[in-house]
Amino acid sequence: MGKAAYYFVISILARAIFCQESSRVPPEGGFLKREYSLSKPYSGNGMTIPFWDFRDNAMITNNFISLTTNHQGQLGSVWSKIPCHLRDWEIHMQFKIFGGGRTLAADGLAIWYTYSRLTPGPVFGSRDEFEGLGIFLDTYKNGDQPVTFPQISAMVGNGSTKYDHMSDGQLNSIGSCLGSFRNKDYDTTIAIRYVRQRLTIKVDIDGQDTWRECIDVPGVQLPTGYFFGVSAATGDLADNHHLIGFKFYELDITRTAEEEAEDWSTIKPGVFGKPPIDNRDDSGTGDYRNTSISGFKLFLIIVCALLGVGVCVVVGVVVFQKRQEQNRKRFY
Repeated sequence: MGKAAYYFVISILARAIFCQESSRVPPEGGFLKREYSLSKPYSGNGMTIPFWDFRDNAMITNNFISLTTNHQGQLGSVWSKIPCHLRDWEIHMQFKIFGGGRTLAADGLAIWYTYSRLTPGPVFGSRDEFEGLGIFLDTYKNGDQPVTFPQISAMVGNGSTKYDHMSDGQLNSIGSCLGSFRNKDYDTTIAIRYVRQRLTIKVDIDGQDTWRECIDVPGVQLPTGYFFGVSAATGDLADNHHLIGFKFYELDITRTAEEEAEDWSTIKPGVFGKPPIDNRDDSGTGDYRNTSISGFKLFLIIVCALLGVGVCVVVGVVVFQKRQEQNRKRFY
């Protein structure tokens, strides 16, 4: 192979690698903040990550951060060192979860925005009774719910509420969806957007650079000054949990003078209003649904509506007949 052909091949490969890493378009009006982001190369010496800490079974490699390997009883996490004082932001996280089991795996991965950091625990490798936001990519079904797994769910903790393991967080969930993100040949991407107290989560689980809506919840109060983290854990069953990239974007949102004057460092985490609790396919026949009304519930609503219309028609006919009889009596 001549030099010209050699350099041509090298340029094509470099361009392909660059395009692969840069294919995800940043959000409109978003500014990448490196102090809250993770991208290759994660570390120059393999021992430390700028602006981040890691612990337990987490390991840094050239191409990914391994939170756990495919072994039982592991946990690992990475946490930002600098608290986030931004109100509006969006995260694009690439990850990969895979293992030898086709249908059985455990336990899953969690994305955090919490007051405390670097504290191991039983909730996907991090502490229970957390204060802030937890987003759970759960691969093991504990409860008897008639749904397939994996599932994605979100929870806002106040520092005293426990994560409900027996129902896979269903009692505390502010929204959830199903997504078959295990054992893919490509990386999976999740987008988490928080703007004006509205939390939206989208996923790209098909490798086509297309978003699918998962969770959309208004009225979510998250204080500033918390830390971002990613954790994972294995139990009696195991999976590899790899973090590929974590890109954090500050969003340019116009606010009034009154809104700018508000101190969001002192508010308490919480959800106001009545958000959808269950966005999963209750029938278990599909792997994804984004609606708060199940098919059975929708069927009941339609039946009740039809019965209501039927009753109204019958009452109308009876009233009409009685009026006709009264008119005939008057005529005679």
